Amino acid sequence: MSSTRSKVFLGLGLYFALVVAFVLIFGSSGENEAFQPQNEFKLDDWIDLGIFSINKAVLYIVAAGVLTVATMLYVANRMQARPNRVQTVVEMLYGLMRENITNGNLEDPKMARKWFPFIATIFLFIWFSNLIGYLPLPTNTEHKVDIFGLDVPAFALYAATANLSVPLVLALVVWVAYNVEGIRAKGFIGYMKSLIPAGVPGPLKGPLFFLELFSNIMRLMSLSVRLFANILAGHLIILFMGGALAVLLGSAAIGILTFPMGVVLFLFEVGLVATLQAFIFATLTAIYLGGAVAESH
Repeated sequence: MSSTRSKVFLGLGLYFALVVAFVLIFGSSGENEAFQPQNEFKLDDWIDLGIFSINKAVLYIVAAGVLTVATMLYVANRMQARPNRVQTVVEMLYGLMRENITNGNLEDPKMARKWFPFIATIFLFIWFSNLIGYLPLPTNTEHKVDIFGLDVPAFALYAATANLSVPLVLALVVWVAYNVEGIRAKGFIGYMKSLIPAGVPGPLKGPLFFLELFSNIMRLMSLSVRLFANILAGHLIILFMGGALAVLLGSAAIGILTFPMGVVLFLFEVGLVATLQAFIFATLTAIYLGGAVAESH
């Protein structure tokens, strides 16, 4: 057996021995029956205005919107002939949005120029929403911390895109945009006819039209649920691995085992999932826009 493999097995053995030792020493300490993990996503009204109430979801949406606008202004006004490191990163991001997402899926250059600001805004808003969702912010008003006599909200993770209403509104905006673009380019009747794939014989056109129409409407679900489910699942796994599982099972020692996994998953979500989900949503937006004006879907 090689020395490297021996060191790996020795490290794993010591790690599990440490977990067993903590279980024997601390037993069931750490149990908290009042803790409800689902409440981490509960939205308490900070300012009650009925359907326009202000809560932490509104805070995250505004923060993502401000970051999106600020980035757009930075890109527009700070370009130099000799780019520094920050500009180099911004230019790489700009190239991703323009060349890979927009131009790569919209064949007509005129249409690509027209819809690039819309697609880039969608990408940046979702990207910033996902990223700031992994920053611990004092937004947990259910569990407050007493600091010098002041009740300060506890730190928590939350993402606006982990609330289904936000991805659903984004999907609705995209759905309306590409259908209006298709109708404007072909006319209503022509757009409806273009839903039927080319080469389909006459008797099959009727059933296929309704199937394609249903598929078109279901894009609302696929776009919104994909983003919502991925971000929500990531936050739930981080929450449980970071300590919630140990609290629910009443054994603080389990946290020794799960916490390193939580750190790895956190880095995975921040480094890949947050960007990947924004990329997928923006790319599908460009594909749907291109498909709406194509000869047939």
